[in-house]
Amino acid sequence: MVSEAQLKAAKKWNDKNKDKQRIYRYRSYARKFVRDLATADDLKELRKMIDEKLNSN
Repeated sequence: MVSEAQLKAAKKWNDKNKDKQRIYRYRSYARKFVRDLATADDLKELRKMIDEKLNSN
């Protein structure tokens, strides 16, 4: 069971860190997609997108 203090602290952190939460959630979705759902064509497309993103910086 989670204490009231822990719930309050978690809510406070969540309220202050919406952007971080979004990044963590999307990263998790991306990893799950690559690991469990992506086809070879999906992976090739993602590789191309990643390479373009890395080379643009």
